[in-house]
Amino acid sequence: MSTETRVTTVGRGDILKRFIITLVCLVFFEVLTLIVEVSTLFQYGYLLAVRKRSEPLRRFCNGLSQYGYRIMRYATLNDNQRPFPFAEFPGDEDCEPPAKQVQFR
Repeated sequence: MSTETRVTTVGRGDILKRFIITLVCLVFFEVLTLIVEVSTLFQYGYLLAVRKRSEPLRRFCNGLSQYGYRIMRYATLNDNQRPFPFAEFPGDEDCEPPAKQVQFR
């Protein structure tokens, strides 16, 4: 594992701009966390009542998880592409497909 540190050639203004964008994205991440929590509770309630999962909610939450992943990569300086609201929200084609069968063991 490399512990190399690189000196950046960008100005402090650019660093501050990215920092402010990161703060906005982290606020969105906190809202996203609340939406995922509510969606999870609803999905399990639906699963208990109907004994099948809600596919539209499952696809929606899959997009949310991809969005959260993009925010974390941008915030931790591992990606340069800005996440939503500064870019497109991830669509179904951008997401890893969900598991075909969910197991409860």
